[in-house]
Amino acid sequence: MSDNSVFDIFVIGGGINGCGIARDAVGRGYKVALAEMNDFASGTSSGATKLIHGGLRYLEHYEFRLVREALMERETLWAMSPHIIWPMRFVLPFHKGGIRPAWMIRLGLFLYDHLGGRKLLPATKTLDMRKDKAGKPLKPLFTRAFEYSDGWVDDARFVVLNARDAADRGAKILSRTRVIGARRDGGLWNIEVEDRATRSRTTYQARMLVNAAGPWVDNVLSNAVGKNNAHNVRLVQGSHIIVKKKFDDPRAYFFQNPDNRIIFAIPYETDFTLIGTTDQDYKGDPKDVKISEGEISYLCNAASEYFAEPVKPEDIVWSYSAVRPLFDDGASKAQEATRDYVLKLEAQDGSAPLLNVFGGKLTTYRRLGEHALEKIGEAIGVKGKPWTATSRLPGGDFPATGYDAEVAKLKTAFPFLDDRCAKRLIRCYGTLAHTLLNGAKSFDGLGRHFGGTLYQTEVDWLIAREWATTAEDILWRRTKQGLFLSREEAKGLEDYIEGARAA
Repeated sequence: MSDNSVFDIFVIGGGINGCGIARDAVGRGYKVALAEMNDFASGTSSGATKLIHGGLRYLEHYEFRLVREALMERETLWAMSPHIIWPMRFVLPFHKGGIRPAWMIRLGLFLYDHLGGRKLLPATKTLDMRKDKAGKPLKPLFTRAFEYSDGWVDDARFVVLNARDAADRGAKILSRTRVIGARRDGGLWNIEVEDRATRSRTTYQARMLVNAAGPWVDNVLSNAVGKNNAHNVRLVQGSHIIVKKKFDDPRAYFFQNPDNRIIFAIPYETDFTLIGTTDQDYKGDPKDVKISEGEISYLCNAASEYFAEPVKPEDIVWSYSAVRPLFDDGASKAQEATRDYVLKLEAQDGSAPLLNVFGGKLTTYRRLGEHALEKIGEAIGVKGKPWTATSRLPGGDFPATGYDAEVAKLKTAFPFLDDRCAKRLIRCYGTLAHTLLNGAKSFDGLGRHFGGTLYQTEVDWLIAREWATTAEDILWRRTKQGLFLSREEAKGLEDYIEGARAA
């Protein structure tokens, strides 16, 4: 089957970069389609440490351009999506004879405070850990610390909301749709895709192809486009563990390890602590990545060097792993490979242009999108102007510092909601939580209760509005309620979704 429409841009990949590019492009007036072979954010974009940060440790590798751009983006993204992004303070414990001398840490934090035009985020300060609450969970060895600002993001929701906004602006968004071939025919690309549920195939035409397939970017070039043995990215595995809450503090920790790597320990979903990440080269298929016993030991041991109460493998309630597609710059160690993004445009001899996207971070996705649109304009003509810096993602139309006020508004409008449920709904949906609840007068009005704070009204919304088709989509990417549902409750949700699909 063929779709007779000719798109300006066809994007391959539904991670943060692909969805960000599609959103920016359609907002400028381009006709855009995007295909993601699985669920949105099912790869790298939901396997991050979930930080909107400048990358303090990147300063050691002299990546000043990347750090400055990322620092400048923190408050821009916070204003754009204050429901799913919020400020977080990080505590960096220090002791004499540590990995990095105090002067080096102070210099790095001074640059961190002054490189990126910080306005709302508070500055760095020094802590006496013998008096500060942050010292309580740690070993008494750590008597001093530095506290600095960065941000937190619900990464998978970040991706889905970019896709949702792109669709609302007119983009054709195809989930679970695999690109099986792309060939040039004069000035156009013919792109053949397969719906993974029905196995039906459709051919689309586009003036330009954008390959933003993340860890699969070389695979797309080799198998779909026909560039044999493409090798542009270095695949690096990063794994995280989730344990029961280790500390009662909204601040996170930045731990330095003897091998010069760092890990974070971060408050997570109210009742838990997230610990990660690892950095090791990965050679397999990105879809098969999973945490290894060695990584579990590494993270437990590294955290136990700091926490007074050790972290043990049996404490783990969940883990996740992903593969970062870093541009292969020849660095000898995985943790030294550049985290910067690289855009390569192939446009010559009047043939249809191709833009390949390598690397990138959640924090810099919007700027990556703007730079991609510069190259798209160069290749097929400029449309519109940059616009995303002052935009809002769906549900984010309230002040950056207005989260508590939005929770209060929701509880006033729906007084049956308890504090925990209201806070989660605003964190997920922002102002759209009012629409989602659809005038309900009680919890009974929300339909079937699946467990945790998950009700039928929300499940139906996610299926209808956010491309969710499985329990995994809802429990682990759209809501994180998988941490609170039993196996039987999760099975009940899966059965409900199967029934809805059959109907």
